[in-house]
Amino acid sequence: MIQIGPFALDTTDPMTLGALIAAGLVLLILVLLIAALRAATRSARLAEPLAQQMAQLGARVQGLSDGQHQLAGGLTHVSEAQAASQAHMLRLMEQRLAEVTNQMTENLQGSARRTAQSLGELQQRLQTIDKAQDNITKLSGDVLSLQDILSNKQTRGAFGEIQLTDIVTKALPSDSYTLQATLSNGKRADCLIHLPNPPGPICIDSKFPLEAYEALRRAATEAELTAAARHLRNAVRKHIKDISEKYILDGETADGALMFLPSEAVYAELHANFAEVVREGFAARVWIVSPTTCMATLNTMRAILKDARMREQAGAIRRELALLFADVERLGARVENLDRHFHQAARDISEIRISADKAGRRARRLDNFDFEELAPETEAALPPLAEPKAQ
Repeated sequence: MIQIGPFALDTTDPMTLGALIAAGLVLLILVLLIAALRAATRSARLAEPLAQQMAQLGARVQGLSDGQHQLAGGLTHVSEAQAASQAHMLRLMEQRLAEVTNQMTENLQGSARRTAQSLGELQQRLQTIDKAQDNITKLSGDVLSLQDILSNKQTRGAFGEIQLTDIVTKALPSDSYTLQATLSNGKRADCLIHLPNPPGPICIDSKFPLEAYEALRRAATEAELTAAARHLRNAVRKHIKDISEKYILDGETADGALMFLPSEAVYAELHANFAEVVREGFAARVWIVSPTTCMATLNTMRAILKDARMREQAGAIRRELALLFADVERLGARVENLDRHFHQAARDISEIRISADKAGRRARRLDNFDFEELAPETEAALPPLAEPKAQ
């Protein structure tokens, strides 16, 4: 039994028990509703920031969506621009490639032409080199031939004579020398220059002490050098002695002669290291000359010959001058006569001019006469005409 105020409830009664159970359930439901409401209120308070965050998140998602749409549009524009740029780039590359190809073609063609030209020039140069090589080969043969010539005394002498002949013919008139002239003693000089007295005809003989000079040049030791120098000194002295005895003749030739050395090297060696031999030649009146000094000496002789010929022609020149003076005198007389004739002609012309002036004045006076007034008087003054005689 449960006593609730004035009411007593019998727990054993099913109805009471049911009511109590129902009341308890209602109370429990209320309690649960109150608790749920409080929980909902707390949840609502707790969910409000979350809702704001969700709203913000939604806004951000919407912004992201809009950005994505804009990005998609930008990407599309970029893609289109990139495609256009790629197409333009391809066109430029194609044009540039075409230009480069044309330029490379032109360069290759130009290089081919230049290469062909260079090859042609190279071929010409090779041909020139071949010709030069042939000339060098020929010159080598000529040098060997010259060595062969100089190794023989007779041919070496002929070589010196030919060189002397060439120098003399270039320096002197043809009538002023004689080649291979034979003297009264029977000796034959290579050349005889016909100089006037003094000094008189002078002989030139060619000598070439090549063996002694070559030995001196090849000397490797002091003993060889001394022996070669002695050999060259003796050879030159012998040549000086031979020329002095053979080609200097009193009353026939000059009191000196020339020894012609066809080598400037031998001439320089003598004057550099064998001055005593040169002085011995001066003492023997044999002057040693090289091709160069021989040309200078011959030019001096040419001046002497010219002066001698001028002296020889002095008489003829004086005669010609006398004749020229007489011609000038006759010319003066004839000019004087001509001048006199000119003066007479001038006077005659002056008198003719005076007569012409008088005749002109008379003609003008006649032109001014009045012939009508003078007509009767003129008729009375005319003489009668005679009758013609019968035949």
